[in-house]
Amino acid sequence: MKGGTVQINWHETKPVLTLDFHPLSGLLATGGADFDIKLWLLVCEEQKKGPVATYQNSLTYHGSAVNILRFSPSGDFLASGADGGELILWKLHVGEAGQTWKVLKTLSFHRKDVLDLEWSKDSAFLISGSVDNSCIIWDVNKGSVHQILDAHLHYVQGVAWDPLDKYVASLSSDRTCRIYVNKPQTKGKSSEKMNYVCHQVISKAEPQLPDDSRPVKSHLFHDETLPSFFRRLAWAPDGSFLLVPAGSYKLLPLAEPVNTAYVFSRRDLSRPAIQLPGATKPVVAVRFCPVVFDLRGSNSAGFFKLPYRIVFAVATLNSLYVYDTESVPPIAVWAGLHYAAITDIAWSPDAHFLAVSSQDGYCTLVEFENNELGSRASASVEIKVEEKKSDEHKSEVSIESTTSDRNTKAQASVESTTDDRNTKAQADERDVKEVSSIVTSSSVPNKQAKRRITPMAID
Repeated sequence: MKGGTVQINWHETKPVLTLDFHPLSGLLATGGADFDIKLWLLVCEEQKKGPVATYQNSLTYHGSAVNILRFSPSGDFLASGADGGELILWKLHVGEAGQTWKVLKTLSFHRKDVLDLEWSKDSAFLISGSVDNSCIIWDVNKGSVHQILDAHLHYVQGVAWDPLDKYVASLSSDRTCRIYVNKPQTKGKSSEKMNYVCHQVISKAEPQLPDDSRPVKSHLFHDETLPSFFRRLAWAPDGSFLLVPAGSYKLLPLAEPVNTAYVFSRRDLSRPAIQLPGATKPVVAVRFCPVVFDLRGSNSAGFFKLPYRIVFAVATLNSLYVYDTESVPPIAVWAGLHYAAITDIAWSPDAHFLAVSSQDGYCTLVEFENNELGSRASASVEIKVEEKKSDEHKSEVSIESTTSDRNTKAQASVESTTDDRNTKAQADERDVKEVSSIVTSSSVPNKQAKRRITPMAID
């Protein structure tokens, strides 16, 4: 592998806040504090120490800083969110003169800055998170709000859509991660309306202590003083686990908190199954490689038990780690890449490039040689999680519904797994080995919002 920080004029020397690769063409799109979206072509030159980015064109429409952009899985659309609640849908037009992106719709409802968004796998829906404390699920075809999830008490800084379409997840500076499950409502005689209700509220946990002393629950996530606007979480491409940044846990009640990212197994989303090895700075973003690889068979001590290897990147404020599901330590580490906080991560569709953006106005590009990450998984390997509904029904216990409108506009019932012992016994070890010292999670009732402290960029 080779690469480094590419010192070109990305966004008029202003912060680069987000980036993403087109799933088909491999073009890199970046969004910045100059209000523009720019498209770049990455090429490899043998004489260079890393990939070269060549400017293609700009998409100019936003009137404020672009915080998040994501291409749809189909490649036909681009969604971009900005300060002030701006959320724009762009559509790809192919003509004799080539490909051009034009504004399709403006999605208006958020009252404040849009910080993160994610597409559904079929490109028909979109979820966005905002400084107005809410998540909104959008119907892309209609260009309208499908559902509002507004139970968070502070900024929603990360959202993720389950590739199997059963869950969506959100992460907030109120120190909670919320998991919503789709419970369709009957609409007419033969159709159902997608409807997400709160399934888990992950906030605190208690460590296992060696003596008989009473454990003290501690928060799993950083509070609003985390010096980043983003907490970008993500689902694995097969939906087998959820990776959540901004983790902070204590091994002992009086110990200093350790920065981490948590892995939640799909079989038990009530508590972390794994804590990734501690980083010196808080984790602000995670992103999965879209390519799945064959097992190497070189390490049997990995955390996961999957028939293939999944590779993912974890970014702290100042470092980048690359892990795979077959190894315990990271397979690559880059430290001291930027002078200011990292803001986003993106993989090219062929896993040839890994890109990182930063508030210092530059991006880092890493190039992987052929088969350096491994051999692409064979076609005979079906990348799909087989959900056992009977097992899930046994491990999920419906508790009293919440009548507060703060959970969802649809007055959804709140569900949570209440029997930790049953859940632990039923956790599927075929997917993930539980190695974490954290053994419980708790659902916290709604409390008065804390005094808001706007995150600041690090020096």
